[in-house]
Amino acid sequence: MESKKPAEPERWLSLKEISKHIGCSKDTIRNWIKKEAIPYHKVGRLYKFRLSEVDFWIESGASAKADETGGQKQ
Repeated sequence: MESKKPAEPERWLSLKEISKHIGCSKDTIRNWIKKEAIPYHKVGRLYKFRLSEVDFWIESGASAKADETGGQKQ
């Protein structure tokens, strides 16, 4: 009998890590946060991101509208 390990929870990424993953500056990410365009979570004073949420945001095309009025909330 093989025992299955429970899936590990998704790790939270920092602003620096998510900017490196996307390939844009931290200032760009901060601007998207101000516009509530990018999916993020605030933990105290820190911004944290789930890779799956950000990747879905990019793949859905919402990121293309981020520099306009805001890519998530319309």
